[in-house]
Amino acid sequence: MLEFAWVPDAPTSSLVYGRHNAGNEKLPYCYTLLRGHGKSILLDCGVNYASHGREFMERFNVQNWFSPNEVLAEVGCTPEEIDHVILTHAHFDHMGGLELFPNATFHIQQEELAAWVSLMALDRRFRWLLTATDTGDMLYAVQLAREGRMRGIDGDVDNIFPGIDVRIARDTHTAGSQYVLIRNDGKSASDDVFVYTGDLLYRHDNMHGGVAGDPMYVPVGLAFGSQTKLVFATHKIMECAGFDMRRVLTPHEPAMTSMYPSRTTKNGHYLIEVALAEGQQSYV
Repeated sequence: MLEFAWVPDAPTSSLVYGRHNAGNEKLPYCYTLLRGHGKSILLDCGVNYASHGREFMERFNVQNWFSPNEVLAEVGCTPEEIDHVILTHAHFDHMGGLELFPNATFHIQQEELAAWVSLMALDRRFRWLLTATDTGDMLYAVQLAREGRMRGIDGDVDNIFPGIDVRIARDTHTAGSQYVLIRNDGKSASDDVFVYTGDLLYRHDNMHGGVAGDPMYVPVGLAFGSQTKLVFATHKIMECAGFDMRRVLTPHEPAMTSMYPSRTTKNGHYLIEVALAEGQQSYV
């Protein structure tokens, strides 16, 4: 898991629903690299500090951004080596880096892309719905679809790549958000599953409400769909992870650095090493 930027002052209420007047806190931005079976796969692709992406980053006070060239170099990889990108959803900090991976094919839920294109056609008074969505990303995504490099996923899919499954969570954080199951042993009935959540979860508190001994699901504070559906999606994620929070990969949670081997890079970002294949070099 590779941090590439952060927001120093994200409102706590945007991260954990109902925590109003609780101040601000740091929100890391990161994407996750999977390597195996001769492929390099990225989960989400960040944002590009250029054009409309720069406007969004300045609007949300995104700081300390570094390009994938520098971020991936920390783990011996380049943007050109990325074969595929699985997009959990289309917000600017998850899909804004489409242009930065020139050889990648992108995979997104059909419903997610279609929903944003539909919202773009609404009257201006509905513009809050596009708060975190760069319409420029949508246009580029459509162009990539014309080129065959943006592929739509239709709901839940097993083995979208060997050992990797996707699950849709409709009408939650976004219309067609998805989470990713990584069966690290490659087995169908795996005892070694990690779940990458995208923005269905921001913080560990979304999984337990701050009371680990008597957990209560509390949804993220920013949802463009149903908070109730977010709660049930959280339960499904926990089921997939065997209710082991260490198996839930939440890219916006800084506490993950204490759960796995990690280090701080020269750019001040965290690098988290979740699992290594046999004989694989450690970059921590």
